[in-house]
Order: sequence, then structure tokens, then C-alpha cells
Amino acid sequence: MRRRDFVTLLGGTVAAWPLTARAQKPEQLRRIIVLVGLDEKDAEAQRRAKAFRLGMRDLGWIEGRNIQIEIRFTESNLESINKHVAEVTRLAPDIIVANSTPVIAALRSTKSTIPIVFAMVNDPVGQGFISSLAHPGANITGFYFIDFEMVGKWVNLLSDVKPSLSQVALMFNPDTSAYFDDFLRSFKMSQQSTPVEVQPIHVRSVAEVESAIAELGRNPGCGLIAGSDIFIVGVRKTVVKSAQEHRVPVISPYRQFVVDGSLMSYGPDTADIFRRSTSYVDRILKGESPGNLPVQAPSKFELVFNLNTAKALGLSVRSSFLQLADEVIE
Repeated sequence: MRRRDFVTLLGGTVAAWPLTARAQKPEQLRRIIVLVGLDEKDAEAQRRAKAFRLGMRDLGWIEGRNIQIEIRFTESNLESINKHVAEVTRLAPDIIVANSTPVIAALRSTKSTIPIVFAMVNDPVGQGFISSLAHPGANITGFYFIDFEMVGKWVNLLSDVKPSLSQVALMFNPDTSAYFDDFLRSFKMSQQSTPVEVQPIHVRSVAEVESAIAELGRNPGCGLIAGSDIFIVGVRKTVVKSAQEHRVPVISPYRQFVVDGSLMSYGPDTADIFRRSTSYVDRILKGESPGNLPVQAPSKFELVFNLNTAKALGLSVRSSFLQLADEVIE
């Protein structure tokens, strides 16, 4: 081979080599940490985690290839939540997905600049997490869960199946869901007037839950709203058992309550919210700022009814009501 041809060939090879090397270089592994505000053994917690993983996969993020997803279950106590939040912020992942009010509150207190996508947080503006729904600002955006108008819908649904309803208690832990007091004030000030008395019940322990439901059950015209509070979800089985014992009809936002034996649930589909949250994770990973992504409302609601529980409570339910339900457990 002549020297000129050899030099030409060598130059072409060197020029082409970086392109070949870049084509063979593995994709950058991005890291996402998801903080779920429930116990790992809770079926609802697993449902949310599964929905998130499926959503990321559908968007082309494959674990071990271009994404690392770490799911952490913080349980429902503040000590565990604060511990997990401190560890996660030190690890500095690309994005944190935060589930529940106490989790997002703990994250904000760290003043971290890590992008945060919240899933299922109530009243994020009122609680001071973001500037507005349209322009959340800073490093936080996400998908909220319910607003105060839901209180009226829960009361109306209970009244539909129990016409004698005269008193409804909204049960929650003020340490983990203080905003429900504001929800009740907003509900009572709105035009959603109702002859049913709606009052809050503050509970901080299993014993207080049992005592409150026993007291409520002394009124034959009572009903109970199990609030969208991680503490209440964590003591779900106690709520359901006590309500059955004292013949108290219970409505909550979560299907899992009904599966465990409460009367009915009405609220946003939690798995759908987690799956939708992946769209914002995807956009932030591709360079968009979380503060410019408007907070989104739930888009899918479900009504689930337990016919066996209704019969045990002596409630006669219209067939037209059952036809409205997305699921009837018999």
C-alpha cells in the first residue's frame, strides 16, 4: 500500500472512531426515588408502586438500562418519614416522587433543590407547598388528590344509602392532615348546605380511633368519613372492625377500605395518579423545569360499594344506585 493511501485510510478511521464509540456507549442511568407514605406490606402501597413502575416503562424508561427506581415506604409516622427524607436528600437523586402531605412537608423543610413531583397531596397551595396550581414555581409540581368539595359528595353518598343520616364525622389525625379542619370550614361556608351535621374527629392512636367510633355508634343516624390521611390508611383495619362492631357506615376515598369491609369508597383512582405522575418525571428528566409544569387534578374517579356490608348494616340500597358504582363487592 502506498504511503498516501495509508495516511488517508488512517485519517478516515480515526475520524469515524468517536462516532462508533459513542454509538456503543451505554445510556446514562438516571435515578428516581419514590417515597410512598404507607407501610410496605399494605396492598394499597404496592398498588401505587406497581403503577409508577408500569408508567415509567411505558414511557421508555427501563430499569437497569436507563433508569434506576428506588421505592421507599415511609409508613405513616412522622419519625420514619423524617428519617427517609433526610437519607434521600443526601443521596441527591435526579428526581424525588413524594406521596402524602407529611412527606412533601418534610422535603420542603430541607430546602433541597432536587426536582420533586408529588402524587396525591391535598390542597398544595393552601398548605404553602407551591405558589399556584398554574405556576407552582421553584422545584415542585405534581398531581393533587382531593379538594374540600369532596366532603359534600361523601355526605350525599352516605345520605343516598342511609336516608336517616343526621350526623357525619370526618376522622383524621391533625398531626398528619391538619388541612382537613380548613376543608370543613370551607365546606360549611360554601353553598353545599345540608341538614346533616358534619364534625371533625381528631385521632392520634388506635385507642382513640376505637373510642371515637364507639361513641359515634351510639347515634343511629351516624356515618363516618375516613379521611385521606396516611394515619387513617395505616389503621384501616381498626377503623373497619370498629365500624362493623358499632354498626357505623363508613365512606372513604380508597377502594381498599371497601375490600376490607367498609361500606363504600369514592375518590380519585390512586393507581392512575401514580401512573400519570410518570409523565412529569419523564419531562423533567428531558430538561423541563418542574416549576413551569402546572399541577394537575385527578382525571379518573371510582365508586366502590360493598353489598355485604350494606346488608349487615340493614341498609336497603336502590338498584339505580348500584348501577352507578364502578365496582360492587358481594
